[in-house]
Amino acid sequence: MTAAAIQAKLDKLGLRTAADLLLHLPLRYQDETRLHPIAHAPLGQAVLIEGEITGANVQYRPRRTLVCQVEDGSGAMTLRFLNFYPSQIKQLAPGKRVRVFGEMRHGFLGMEMVHPQYRMVGAEEPVAEALTPVYPTTAGLSQAALRKLVLAALASCDLADTLPDDVLRPLGLPGFAESLVYLHQPPPDAPLDLLAERTHPAWRRLKFDELLAQQLSMHQHYRRRRAQSAAAMPARHSLTRNLLESLPFPLTRAQERVVKELAADLARPHPMQRLLQGDVGSGKTVVAALAALQAIENGFQAAIMAPTEILAEQHFLKLSAWLAPLGLSVIWLAASLPKKEKQAALEAVAAGAAQLAVGTHALFQEQVEFKNLGLAVVDEQHRFGVHQRLALRQKGADTGQEPHQLMMSATPIPRTLSMSYYADLDVSVIDELPPGRTPVVTKLVGDSRRDEVVARVRDACLKGRQAYWVCPLIEETLSPTLPQGGRGQSSPSPSGTGSKGARLEKLQLQTAMETFETLSATFPELQVGLVHGRLHARDKAATMAAFKAGGIHLLVATTVIEVGVDVPNASLMVIEHAERFGLSQLHQLRGRVGRGAAQSACILLYQTPLSETARSRLKIIYENSDGFEIARQDLLLRGPGELLGARQSGVPLLRIADIEQDQDLLAAARIAAERLIAERPDVAEGHLRRWLGRADELLKV
Repeated sequence: MTAAAIQAKLDKLGLRTAADLLLHLPLRYQDETRLHPIAHAPLGQAVLIEGEITGANVQYRPRRTLVCQVEDGSGAMTLRFLNFYPSQIKQLAPGKRVRVFGEMRHGFLGMEMVHPQYRMVGAEEPVAEALTPVYPTTAGLSQAALRKLVLAALASCDLADTLPDDVLRPLGLPGFAESLVYLHQPPPDAPLDLLAERTHPAWRRLKFDELLAQQLSMHQHYRRRRAQSAAAMPARHSLTRNLLESLPFPLTRAQERVVKELAADLARPHPMQRLLQGDVGSGKTVVAALAALQAIENGFQAAIMAPTEILAEQHFLKLSAWLAPLGLSVIWLAASLPKKEKQAALEAVAAGAAQLAVGTHALFQEQVEFKNLGLAVVDEQHRFGVHQRLALRQKGADTGQEPHQLMMSATPIPRTLSMSYYADLDVSVIDELPPGRTPVVTKLVGDSRRDEVVARVRDACLKGRQAYWVCPLIEETLSPTLPQGGRGQSSPSPSGTGSKGARLEKLQLQTAMETFETLSATFPELQVGLVHGRLHARDKAATMAAFKAGGIHLLVATTVIEVGVDVPNASLMVIEHAERFGLSQLHQLRGRVGRGAAQSACILLYQTPLSETARSRLKIIYENSDGFEIARQDLLLRGPGELLGARQSGVPLLRIADIEQDQDLLAAARIAAERLIAERPDVAEGHLRRWLGRADELLKV
C-alpha cells in the first residue's frame, strides 16, 4: 500500500499527524507474551499456541471449511476457518510451523480454535515482550500496520510533560511519557482488568489531560467573550415593573433569582451568554420576557427564536398578550408567512418599529435585518446547530457590539455534562415549579389493555376535561401503524433530512390521519381534532386555539406538541408506542398535562416484546418525575453524543474520558484550569498546543 493510500485510511480515523497517533489508544489487549502447551491451555480463554501443521484439507459438510491439525509435542488441536482464501490453503500446508491466537474450546474431534489469528513462524522465534494492543481501525488498515505507525510515533515525538509536578502529585498521576508507553506497550504482568475498565493510573493521566484541555479551551473562549464589547443595558424598572404588576401570578423565588442574574448580565458592557435551564412548566418564558423588556427599556430590539412553528407561535401569542398592553410591537416571523405579511414584518424589524421579533429559524435568514438587536433568545437551544445560533447573534454585530444571548432549555442538562460541555457559559436554573401545578401520574399500559385506555379517555372528556393522543414515531421499515396495534422498537425521529426524512414524515402523517379517523369514529359524542407538522400554519393555529378554548375534546397529534403547548384543562395524555420515544421526548410530552388544578395522568401505551433499551427507558420515566434525574439516567443510557445531538450542534465529544465515570477528574481539571490560566498561562498554552494539535474542535464556536 502506498503512503498516500495509508494516509487516506488514517484520515478516516482522524489521524493526520504523528501526535494524533500517540493519542489513538487501544480498545483492548491480547496476551501474546507466553506460549501455552496445547495439552494445558485453559478453555474459554484467548491463548497463544505454536505448533507444526500435520494435516490440512477443505471439508464441504455442513459448510465449506478449511480444517488444519496442529501438534506441539504435548498434544494436538484443530483449527477451523469458515471464510478463507485459496492462498491460505497453500500457506497452511503440512510441515509448516504456525503461531495462533484464539479461544480454546472443545470440538467434535477434541480441542479446537475457530477463526484464530495466525502467522507463520520459524524455529525459536521469540514471543512478544508486551501485551499486544488492539486499536480502533478501518477497512484496509491492519492492526500490524497501525502498531508499526504508533511505535514510530512514540520514537519520534516529543513526550515531555506539559504539566508541572504540583498539578499531578495531589492526584497521584504518573508522567505523560510513562503513561503513553504503558498504554501502547503494557508489560506482561499488567492488570488487564484495570486496563479494560480504563481505571489504571496511566488511563487516568490521559483522561485528566484531555479534560484539562477541554476546560482550558472553554475558559479561553469565556475570557475572549468577556473581552468583546456589548451594549450595557441597565435595569430601568419601567416596562419590567409594569409587566410584573399586570401578571395574574407572582414569580417564584427561583424565577426572581434568575431574573436578577440576567439583569446583572445585561447591565455589563460585554455580551451575556447564559444558559437558562428549567424543567417543563417552570416558567422560563416570563423570565425571557423580562430580559427582553430590559433590552427594550434601553432602546434596543429583542428576538426570540424557537425550533418549531407551534412553539414559536405559542411564544408569540403569550408575549403579545403580555406586551401589547404596554404599548409594544411584537411581530411574528416564520417561513410559512404569506409574502406580503412577511415583507411587512421584515420592514418593521429593519426600521426598529418592532421591538420584539418572535419566530423560527426564519429569524436568522440573510434578508432579516435588525435596526439595533440587543438581545437574542434561543429556546430549546440544543435543537439548533451552533452556526444557526451564531448567525442570529451576528445580526446585531454590525456596530461592533455583539447582542447579548440567552439560551433556554426545558431538557435539563446533567451536572457533569454542564461542567464539561457548557463550561464556557454562565448557567441559571429555575429549580421549582409555580404553585398550582399538580404532579402527573404516569401509567405503563400494554397494548392488550387498549380498550381500558379508550374508556378512560371517553370518561375524562365527558367529565369536561381534555386529552391528547400522541401518534408514534415511525420506522422506515414499518408499515403505517393503526391505533389497534403494530410492532417495532426504538426508532429515530422522523424529522430527518433528505428522502429518508421525507418518507418517515409521510408515514407519520399517514398514521396520524388514520388514528384521527379511527378515534373520531370511536368517539362520535366528542369533538376530535388533529395537528401535525404538514398542517398549514393557519390551520394548525386554528386547531390549537380551538383546543385551548375547549371546542376540541381530544387532540390527536404528532410530536409537534412536544414543547410550548399550554392548555390547563388538558389532564390526560396517551402516548402511542411509547417504547419508540426517547426519554427527553417522553418527559416533554408528559409536561403538556398537569398544568391545571385537576389530577392529571400520562398513559404510556407500549407494544411487546420490548427491547432492553426500551424497557429501561420506560422504567426510568415511570419511576422519575424530576427532569434532571431523567436527564442523568439518559446520559448513562445514551452517552453525551446522542444527548447533546453532537452531529447537529457542533459540540465536541471527549474521546478518552467518560464524564460520568471520571467526575473526580473533571472537578480537578476545572480547578487546575482556573489556576493555570491565572498563574501559569505559559503552561496552559503548552498543554493546549499538544491537545489541540489533535482536536482543534475542543474550542467551541
